[in-house]
Amino acid sequence: MQSPLDWPILVISVIGSIILVEAVRRMLNRVGRKFALARHLVEHCTWPAFAVAAVLAFNVVFGPGMFGDSPSERGLASTVERVLGLVTIAALTWLIVQATYALTDVVLDRLVQVEGERNRRARRIMTQIALVRRVAGAIIIMVAVGAMLFSFPQVRALGAGLLASAGIAGAIVGIAAQPTIGNMLAGLQLAFSDALRLDDVVVVEDEWGRIEELTLTYVVLRLWDERRLVLPVSYFTQTPFENWTRHGSRVLAVVFLRVDWSVPVKKLREALYEFLQGNPLWDQKDWTLQVTDVLPNGLVELRALMSAADSPSSWDLKCDVREFLVDYVRDNFPESLPRFRVETPETRVGLAWDHAEK
Repeated sequence: MQSPLDWPILVISVIGSIILVEAVRRMLNRVGRKFALARHLVEHCTWPAFAVAAVLAFNVVFGPGMFGDSPSERGLASTVERVLGLVTIAALTWLIVQATYALTDVVLDRLVQVEGERNRRARRIMTQIALVRRVAGAIIIMVAVGAMLFSFPQVRALGAGLLASAGIAGAIVGIAAQPTIGNMLAGLQLAFSDALRLDDVVVVEDEWGRIEELTLTYVVLRLWDERRLVLPVSYFTQTPFENWTRHGSRVLAVVFLRVDWSVPVKKLREALYEFLQGNPLWDQKDWTLQVTDVLPNGLVELRALMSAADSPSSWDLKCDVREFLVDYVRDNFPESLPRFRVETPETRVGLAWDHAEK
């Protein structure tokens, strides 16, 4: 039976539920200054919570007789109820997925702050959490879509037939989705085999960069010049690549210097050690300066090797050391700068040009 107060009560209920969620949001916003979980719940769940509150309030107050008692009005009410059911499932799914992301973000925030030797393990856990929550979100959405479809009687009637042909359909879908499924399995393999982690430093296709994003289907590599290289996950299970932070973030920096034979190696080694002691990028562990080769062009190759805490520090340390060595040799031993010697008949030892003519 339709009542004149039905619709005002419905509107008041929906508005009241939204106001209640807003009050909770403001309270969590204040608490979020001290508690990370409250802050992430506000960031992720505000709009899903508004949607769920409004839909649930509408569901509680709405009745089939609010449109009237005629067959057409009853049919309209039935359609509204079915739409409300679908919207309720969608809103609850949205809220559950966002709440899952909020809960895991609390853990990820703590892992981001981990430094030093524990950083590698923290990045591995971050990678696994990121992939697992994506898988969980995909499963939740698939279940929700299934629930929405089976809310229709026609779909439920077709369920038996679909189940009977599931073997053939599964084979067809499996063949069609083979690349996607392969990438998803490769993503899980990378995450749980610890072969690749977020923020790992890798060299791929002669490009140096960091793993910025690792999903179930693709990997985003942030290159040193801020470009992004996007590769399928299966690439990293089928193609060799360099991982500079596989067992730790500590990296050795190498600088090569080609100079003349007259270079005083011992003095250069002492100057390098003094420079490293005053450079904050050096981790105070490994260093050396060695003569590694005599080149065919007559120059001597020196190799300076220093250790750094991570690859960005290693790159900056290499640049600093290279600049220091260039300045030091130029200012103190200019005779040791690279020189190419040419022997001519006039300069050949013990043989003058005019004597050779005779």
